[in-house]
Amino acid sequence: MITVVGSFVVDLTARTPHMPVPGETVLGRSFKMGPGGKGGNQATAAARVGSKVNMITKLGKDEFGDMAIKSFTKDGINMDYTPVVEDSFTGTALIIVDDNSENMIAVTPGACGTITKEEVYAAEEAIKNSQVIVMQLETSNDAVAATAELAGKYDIPLIFNPAPYHDDFPREILQHVTYATPNETEAGYMAGGVDVVDDATALEAAAKIQAQGVKTIVMTLGKRGCLVYESADKHKFVDAFKLDNVVDTTGAGDAFNGGFAHAIEQGM
Repeated sequence: MITVVGSFVVDLTARTPHMPVPGETVLGRSFKMGPGGKGGNQATAAARVGSKVNMITKLGKDEFGDMAIKSFTKDGINMDYTPVVEDSFTGTALIIVDDNSENMIAVTPGACGTITKEEVYAAEEAIKNSQVIVMQLETSNDAVAATAELAGKYDIPLIFNPAPYHDDFPREILQHVTYATPNETEAGYMAGGVDVVDDATALEAAAKIQAQGVKTIVMTLGKRGCLVYESADKHKFVDAFKLDNVVDTTGAGDAFNGGFAHAIEQGM
């Protein structure tokens, strides 16, 4: 069993020839709306490769919340610990993808940004019986702290995806993190400003993150693959799969985290 504590937002995606600059209106070619959010994506990825998944998030009582319930139910994801509230709205993400498959995203977390410590602790029994816990930074700091506390209390492997990165997350959680999965930019921020541009700077950033309490760093490096860092003497760069036609990189990191959680759950 995997428990994901995180966000659900509805993705509103437009494809454009290029990214607009401030004040510019770009004529889009297509529009797509669908379920998303880092937590929701990671839970869905893990479920679709065969894991049983608990999803702990928070939804507004609106059409987008209905979309979440329909999507999670379709993939067999347990939502027993996801409250639906009337005093907030379900989160949204506005996404632009250009002809180079680059993307820009603005996320408004809505209800999932107000998850309380008590709401996470309401799922303590489910968390206790999990083999892996996954969390990100797209919810409230209270949710992040409570999740880390429960992972530490029951000695359950905790995957921490520090995205979208912000400096005010509670740093004490890092002592409970088994695997941190930042991308290059997030790793640089976590490491205190390291510009990750090559193998040497990736190793430098990983060492500085580990010094803050994280056991293992799995740093995603885009098309170059990833760095698995356990110590200065035990690390490995792993090549990415080669793709001839990259269509859209939105959610790539979430798919990686969901698959990684499944692999850890399965003892790989």
